[in-house]
Amino acid sequence: MTCEECIDNKMSVFSVLSFEQKESLKKNNTSQSFKKGDIIFKEGDKPTGLVWLSEGKVKIFKEGVGGREQIIRMAKPVGFIGYRALFAEEHHHCTGVAIEDSTICTIDRDTIYKLLKSNSDLCLSIIKAFATELGFSNNRTVTLTQKHIRGRLAESLIFLKDTYGFEDDHTTIKIYLSREDIANLSNMTTSNAIRTLSTFASEVVIGIDGRKIKILDLQKLERISELG
Repeated sequence: MTCEECIDNKMSVFSVLSFEQKESLKKNNTSQSFKKGDIIFKEGDKPTGLVWLSEGKVKIFKEGVGGREQIIRMAKPVGFIGYRALFAEEHHHCTGVAIEDSTICTIDRDTIYKLLKSNSDLCLSIIKAFATELGFSNNRTVTLTQKHIRGRLAESLIFLKDTYGFEDDHTTIKIYLSREDIANLSNMTTSNAIRTLSTFASEVVIGIDGRKIKILDLQKLERISELG
């Protein structure tokens, strides 16, 4: 999907804009391609505008004690990334990395601020999107601090399924993460993630083929997540 197609998308926050405002956005945005593993922005960078993911998948993480990553968010098209720092007028507190080839669109700061000041519907649309994201982040915080290892990993697999969906076989999660990334998403060590994934596979809850994970018994996986 191109940046222009994202702006015209009826599900986009930009759907509330007039034709003229959309055309202005199309003229004042830039598109940039990133290869798998490329850094899109890093902790300490100053945001230059409102950024959204047009194609691909991106992980947002923060480095913790000993340099260990904690994945905060996983983004998919068409999702905003790095917006908190922009509107808080701060430097980025996290790092964004492409986990597959991705395309990023950016609207410069002055353009998006001008639009927000002139269009209250856009303000409300963006506030709603950000509030939804905040609610999700709050729930994830509870999950990562209160659930046991099995519950955390089950919740993460369900989250990946809900975010990216299945392949055509309707069982394989449509994202292929390293064991380390799965661990960083679930707030556990890589060895614990590997061990728990193997346990789930032995219980025929999931199937594993390299980085591909199939959900074989969604109901049981949801039950594990609920029990924590």
